[in-house]
This record gives sequence, structure tokens and C-alpha cells, in this order.
Amino acid sequence: MKIRSAAVSDHPAISKLLAQLGYPGSESFLEENLNRMLGQPNSQVLVAELDGAVAGFIAFDFLTQMVVKGDFVRISCFAVDELARGKGVGKILEDELTKLAKEGNCDRIEVHCHSRRVDAHRFYFRQGYHESPKYLMKSLIDLQTL
Repeated sequence: MKIRSAAVSDHPAISKLLAQLGYPGSESFLEENLNRMLGQPNSQVLVAELDGAVAGFIAFDFLTQMVVKGDFVRISCFAVDELARGKGVGKILEDELTKLAKEGNCDRIEVHCHSRRVDAHRFYFRQGYHESPKYLMKSLIDLQTL
């Protein structure tokens, strides 16, 4: 298995993984979004290749804290191909993220994971995450107009 930085040319494979997560239709905008993310100094996307194909990816941002010393990392998206699950792909990607976070003097990694993603919760708990309740969100779009 090989872990590397994502390239914009990975967008078809990443789009397939997003569809497996329940986000179909990303093909129309993913290339542009991925290009923007890869151009931001605090954002990164890593992919895991298994037998020469993208088997998973993790997208994350390094964020500065105001009230304590040190930064933190927020996972914005994380997916492993359903055919590669159980083969250690997710663990290897998360281990690489943990290494990068420690090298960047971060004091924690955060992830928002919807309550319906029970299997993902089990994965995160195995990796040492714990629940930190109360996640609030304000939507800036009118979902009825989409």
C-alpha cells in the first residue's frame, strides 16, 4: 500500500468514494474543489493506493487555536472503498494523519461524523477518538432552493 498526496487527477476515484459515502453527483464540482483545497497551505488530501488504484482518501485542515498553544487538525472527509474495507487502508491513512499532526505540534484531531455512520464511529473509537458532544451548525443555504 502506498500513501501519497492527492493530485487533481485523482478526482474521478475520489468522486467514486464520495458516492459510496452517500454523496453522489460530486463529479460536476469535485475537480474544482480539489484544486482549491490543494492550493491552500493548511489543507491536505492524502490517498491510499492499493494495487495501483485509489482505495481511500483523507482530507484535512490544520487550524490555529486562539486560546491555547498549538494547532489542531480537522478531518473534513475520509473514505475507504467498500471493497478495501477491513484491509487496514483507513488505519494507515489515519496513522499518517496522526504523524503529520504531531509533527505540526497539534494537540488534537477532530472529526464530525454523522450519527448514521455507526461503522465509522467504531473505526474512530478503535483509533483512540472519544465523543465530544455538542456540535452546532448554521446553514447558509436554503436547501429548498437546491
